[in-house]
Amino acid sequence: MDLQQMRYVVAVAETRNFTRAAERCSVVQSSLSHRIAGLERELGVKLFARSSRRVELTSAGAAFVAGARECLAAADRAAADAAAATGVVRGRLAVGVIVTTAAVDIPELLQRYRAKHPRVRVALRSGRSDDLVAAIRDGDLDIAFLGLPRGDRPLGVESVVLDEHEHVLVVPSGHRLAGAPRVTLREIADETFVDFVAGTPARAQSDQAFAAAGLVRHVAYEAGVVELITGLITRGLGVALLPSAFIRPLVADAPGLALVPVADGPGRVEHLAWSRFNPSPATRVMLDVLGVRPPSATRAAQRSGTTATGHRA
Repeated sequence: MDLQQMRYVVAVAETRNFTRAAERCSVVQSSLSHRIAGLERELGVKLFARSSRRVELTSAGAAFVAGARECLAAADRAAADAAAATGVVRGRLAVGVIVTTAAVDIPELLQRYRAKHPRVRVALRSGRSDDLVAAIRDGDLDIAFLGLPRGDRPLGVESVVLDEHEHVLVVPSGHRLAGAPRVTLREIADETFVDFVAGTPARAQSDQAFAAAGLVRHVAYEAGVVELITGLITRGLGVALLPSAFIRPLVADAPGLALVPVADGPGRVEHLAWSRFNPSPATRVMLDVLGVRPPSATRAAQRSGTTATGHRA
């Protein structure tokens, strides 16, 4: 058994197709099939159930793939650590980001990172904050940019606060409240709302604010992307509470929308999170590029009497 065989099996498991797996691995299909068949003979089990139209993992195959992924990750990490010992950072950096990130210009950050560390392969994934934190804990992501309600912190990971800002009310430009100097949650509780999907941290920011004020609102439309939310508002179908730092630049180019400050509205805290368990060299240099000093390093610096770099990016 060797690492290449493991890569072939994982590729077939993920694509459920021998042809696509061979293309991903840059090998002819006959060679890939031959190596997997040899591995099955060595193990004495079938890893895949095959038909003319379908390829699925057997129970033995599912167990093997879980271990193979861990072995491949360990091999990649060993190679990256060896390279880092010579001053060269390489390997893979998996970055998670919420769609409303405002504290950091992600494209500009990745451009700076690549300029300094061109041998690192960066994979970018968007999603909801709780899913991104879970992916860090599971080892699927190295680092993530999150947005959480005030008072919430990402659990089971290292993190620092990047920024904090208020929500504003987003209304159509012809709305009765457009141009108002300020409103309260009670004044807008009867409005029809557009918001993120229930149960997500992005939705919880507004839900918690209304609940704390003893108010109930009606959310008629749920969406997972900001473009759909603002599109529904522009059409006069509802209003929304969105993070001010994120939405203000967008509204500048959207004449159909207006922003209204909310006196007692929700707020959002943006966090940077990464794995507590032995961050990879690629993760550590990303923290350096961001100017972030890990809490463990800060505590060590405080014990030694040296000055720690601030956390704000």
